[in-house]
Amino acid sequence: MSRLTVTTLQAMKLRGEKIACLTAYDASFAALLDGAGVEILLVGDSLGMVIQGRDTTLPVTLDEMIYHTRCVARGSHRALLMADMPFMADADPQQALQSAGRLMKEGGAQMIKLEGGANQLESVRRLAEQGIPVCAHLGLQPQSVHKLGGYKVQGRDIEAAARIRDDALALQQAGADMLLLECVPAALGAEISQKASIPVIGIGAGPGCDAQVLVLYDILGVTPGKRPRFSHDFVTDSGEGVSGIAGAVRRYVEAVKSGSFPADQHCF
Repeated sequence: MSRLTVTTLQAMKLRGEKIACLTAYDASFAALLDGAGVEILLVGDSLGMVIQGRDTTLPVTLDEMIYHTRCVARGSHRALLMADMPFMADADPQQALQSAGRLMKEGGAQMIKLEGGANQLESVRRLAEQGIPVCAHLGLQPQSVHKLGGYKVQGRDIEAAARIRDDALALQQAGADMLLLECVPAALGAEISQKASIPVIGIGAGPGCDAQVLVLYDILGVTPGKRPRFSHDFVTDSGEGVSGIAGAVRRYVEAVKSGSFPADQHCF
C-alpha cells in the first residue's frame, strides 16, 4: 500500500472530507494508528514532554527527531509522515534546508512542520523550491512559550487575529502545502480554513478546520497532569462496543470524520 500524499490530502479538502491526524513517536503505535485510518502521523517535538518528561519542547534535538521519525516510518505504510522541525534547527533558511533534508533523508519524513509566521517566509520558499513539502504552524507556538508568557490562546483580539490570518495566506503564497493552527478562536480557524486553498489542521482551533490533530497520549488519557482543554480522553469515553487503545483511536478517527469532535467544550 502506497503512502498518502500532499495531493491526496488536498483532494480530501476539496471534497469536504475531514482529515484525522495524531502524533506518533515509535513503530508500534505508528502501526496501530496506520491501521485505524489516521491519515497523518505527526512526529511532534511534543515527544520532549510526553516521552522525555521535560517541561517544554525546547531541549529536543534534531538527532532525536530523526531517530523517532525513522521509528515511525518503519511502523507505518499508509499515513503521510510529517516531522517537526525542532527548536533552532531552522534559525536561518540555509539551516532550515539542511535540517529538513536530514529529516527526510535519514528519518523518512514526507513533510516538515515548522513554527513561525512572517519570519519563516524565506525558509518556506527555500524548502518549497527544493521540493520539500512544508506545514506552517501558527497560533500558539510551543517553541516560543517563553516569549508568549505561557501556553495561551492566540488571536483573541482583532489585531492578533488579522496578523495570524495575514501570515497564513502569506505562508501559503510562499509555498506551504499545509497549515496548522493551535489554540486560536474557533471562528478564526474556520475563516482561515475557508480562505486557504491548502488543508488547515486544527488543534484547539475549532471544528471548521479541514483536519484535527491531538497528542496521542492525551486521547489515551495517560498524559500526566492537567489535560489541555482542546483534547479528549477517547479511552474513557470510547462508546459502546469499543474498547482498548485501538478502539479509542478508531473512535477518535470516527469523531473527526463525523464532525462530532471537536465539540463546543474543546473550543475557544
